[in-house]
Amino acid sequence: MDSRRIAALEVSAIGFGCMSLSHAYGSPPPREQAERVLKGALDAGYTFLDTAAVYGMGRNETLIGEVLSDRRGDYVLASKCGLTRDGARELNGRPEVLKATCEESLRRLRTEVIDLYYLHRWDKRVPIEESVGALGELVADGKIREIGLSEVSATTLRRAHAAHPIAAVQSEYSPWTRNPEIAVLDACRELGVAFVAFSPVGRGFLAGGLRDLADLQPGDFRVGMPRFEGEAFAANLRLLARFEALAREAGCTPAQLCLAWLLGKDEIIIPIPGTTDPDHMRENASAAAVCLSDETMAAIEATVNADTVTGHRYGPAMQATIDTEA
Repeated sequence: MDSRRIAALEVSAIGFGCMSLSHAYGSPPPREQAERVLKGALDAGYTFLDTAAVYGMGRNETLIGEVLSDRRGDYVLASKCGLTRDGARELNGRPEVLKATCEESLRRLRTEVIDLYYLHRWDKRVPIEESVGALGELVADGKIREIGLSEVSATTLRRAHAAHPIAAVQSEYSPWTRNPEIAVLDACRELGVAFVAFSPVGRGFLAGGLRDLADLQPGDFRVGMPRFEGEAFAANLRLLARFEALAREAGCTPAQLCLAWLLGKDEIIIPIPGTTDPDHMRENASAAAVCLSDETMAAIEATVNADTVTGHRYGPAMQATIDTEA
């Protein structure tokens, strides 16, 4: 797989998001399957793995540490802090909490250094400069290599970057979530910051992975998301049919169409799809070889965009915890 840059780090053009191996989309897969996916991802060419302290309340980091510690030199490791405290979910950006979370993550991940460490959410009770300053001290101590921010606005990115160089911003970006195009992508280009796109296939929707709301398992966090409710979901299914037609015309799967679109948008963008299925993991990796014409890129954007997608990205409670432009 081709590579891209995150500051001094060289990573595969498509990274692997590990979250779903431990939580978020219903019941996690059996341990044996999760191990096959993780080891297979490295064999398939992924060299960039993304996790967080909050994923499964530490279980995702523990899984990676137990399964891949003997291959630590084969991948760039990203994790996150700021959404946990003392083993519970809590938005907290105080310097002492971020440092304590890092120590816990290092132990679970069985590593001496985390390559890219994100502030998972900005705790607006704490100036961004203070939270980033704490992460800068972790860089100086050799416990992390680069600092990232997740779900922040262009204004917050610029404030943070003035306090300490920021290597990457991570936010949701796919054909059906275009918020980064409002301002933060331009800020990343201006500052030399990589953009890591999570949920690059629309939380599985644009891959055709959900056609009936009755298939959502208990604990699937898409339950309650406006785009996955009633009439909005029905409208989006009609949109999906048009998107799938574009994929057939391009000679790839819908998931690959999403990923190739992101890769074609800008060299600074690195999508990190996640899956619990080894076949889907390899399918996603193959998207790095898909090259879309200008006409196909334009057709995707004309078909799936803020005017054609029905429903907000998040409900009001979740929206209140993020800092991205809307």
